[in-house]
Amino acid sequence: MIRYGCAVAALALATTACGSVTTPPANTGEPVNTAMPIENESEALPLDNGAEVAETATAALKKADGTPAGSAIASVTPEGLSVSVSVTGISPGQHGVHVHMTGKCEGPAFASAGGHWNPGNTKHGLEAPDGAHAGDMPNLTVADDGTGTLTFVLKSGTLAQLLDTDGSAFVVHAGPDDQKTDPSGNSGDRVACGVFAAG
Repeated sequence: MIRYGCAVAALALATTACGSVTTPPANTGEPVNTAMPIENESEALPLDNGAEVAETATAALKKADGTPAGSAIASVTPEGLSVSVSVTGISPGQHGVHVHMTGKCEGPAFASAGGHWNPGNTKHGLEAPDGAHAGDMPNLTVADDGTGTLTFVLKSGTLAQLLDTDGSAFVVHAGPDDQKTDPSGNSGDRVACGVFAAG
């Protein structure tokens, strides 16, 4: 009887030992990542695009000889793109002022600034029935001391378009803009120019 009991006990012990070998451990020690996968990583990253997040753009104006001539500041507003210009050293009288389509101000004629900013492909002039260019503005009045200021809200065009790959510029002309003659209102030579930059 003792031998039979020992045999049964030995068999149970062997079965238990074999079971411990074949049963996998409850915890392998390997870390488990339960985070949800990101299908499109770019969607989880914030945009870092200066043209899209900028709220203002500034153009430092200069004359053909490089003399500083003031500034033009474009700001995003609920009504549109507000442009505030302040000039110094400009001859007294009425001067056509416009946003131009290319961000280059190479003297002496500043022809590198291209034509008026016109993403909508319209005609020139605030008084034109099929106008105006996005960059058209009222005339700037310069006092006897050579200074003048003007603020005007552009109804079309955005700051992102103003700061696109080829940029844009602000130009002061020698004479007044008649606000109806295509393409520049007979406003004469370009006497000051500045390239818009974000900020």
